[in-house]
Parts: sequence; structure tokens; C-alpha cells
Amino acid sequence: MQTFTVVTGKVAPMMDANIDTDVIMPKQFLKGIDRQNLDRGLFFDLRLLSDGQPNPEFILNRPPWRDSAFMVVGPNFGCGSSREHAVWGLQQTGIRALIGTSFAGIFADNCQRNGVLLICLTPEQVAEVAAVAAQPHHNTVSIDLSLQQIQLDDGRTIGFQLDERNRQALMKGLDAIGVTMEYEGEIREFEEQYRERNLWVQIPRPEN
Repeated sequence: MQTFTVVTGKVAPMMDANIDTDVIMPKQFLKGIDRQNLDRGLFFDLRLLSDGQPNPEFILNRPPWRDSAFMVVGPNFGCGSSREHAVWGLQQTGIRALIGTSFAGIFADNCQRNGVLLICLTPEQVAEVAAVAAQPHHNTVSIDLSLQQIQLDDGRTIGFQLDERNRQALMKGLDAIGVTMEYEGEIREFEEQYRERNLWVQIPRPEN
């Protein structure tokens, strides 16, 4: 999993509330489990017109916000079904972090497991970031996960909090399995001691 330490990039505003996973990744893109080419499905019905041409009004199609690394979003972003494809599509499009007041629970878990940083701020702080994001020539921010700080284009900084275990996992590029494997030594030691205390656990191997 890609590490997240300090990332600088454009931030795109999408401030509608309750953007659900069907909007982020429509159902017709859920047929595969190989995670391939999901960037084509991201915000499909918003991003493309009925004739297949890019919608010039969609924020990520507009030059000042194209190739954004971050999005500042409305409340309850990622609600709806648990489809992990939504997070994979965001990731494949280059989105490294989402900034908002609240996110749906399962969506938040999927983001953490795939290395997409979620930052929860107060409504006033989100409005501050959204105001910067709306400026076509000043919509670049830097997110420092070690300092838990967002630096805006004009030099202002906004601090944020993240669960320490999740912060360390993102900085090390570890998914849930990777985090577990950090304790491999302790797990092996526990297994040995448990078998010694409970001999009945040991199953004799059949002789050849």
C-alpha cells in the first residue's frame, strides 16, 4: 500500500451532502474483483454526458481541478452500499485524501484499508478549505500526516486529529494484514506458549 507522509496537490470541492457510493462508482462497474480500470467508472454519471463526452461542468473535468490529489466534500460522503470499488476508483484517479465533516462508517474503513486518508474537520474549517479549493489558481494544499496539519495556499494551517493506529498504518503503508504482521513475533510466541499450556491443542501429524 502506498505510504502517506507529506502530499501536496490540488483540492477539488464537491460540497453536496450524502454523495453515496452508487454515485461514486455506479453498479455496472462492480462486475470485476481485480480492481482494474475503475478510474473509468468514478463519478461516471456526473463526469460524462449522455453522448459519452466529458461533462465540462463536472469539477474534476475542469482544468483548475483536473488531476486533483484531494477533495473537500459535503457531509456523510460515501454513504449507501459498502462497495469497496468506490474507494478503488478514487484511488486510481489519484485522490489521496478526502476532507469533510463526516463520512459513512464502512466507506471510512475501506478508505483506511486502501490508503486513502480521511480528514474530519468542523464545518467552519471545511468551509475554509472549500473556499481555497474554489479558487482556480490557489487551490493547492499540502497535507502533512506526521504533523496532522493541512497547509493552505496562503500559508494558513489547519490541524486535524486521526486515530494513532490508523495514522501509523497510513504512514507505513500498511493494510490490516500488514498491521497484523507487525506483531508476527508476539503472535508466534503466544502460539508456542499456548500449545505448551494446552497440550491437547497439538494434533499429531500422521506418519508416512
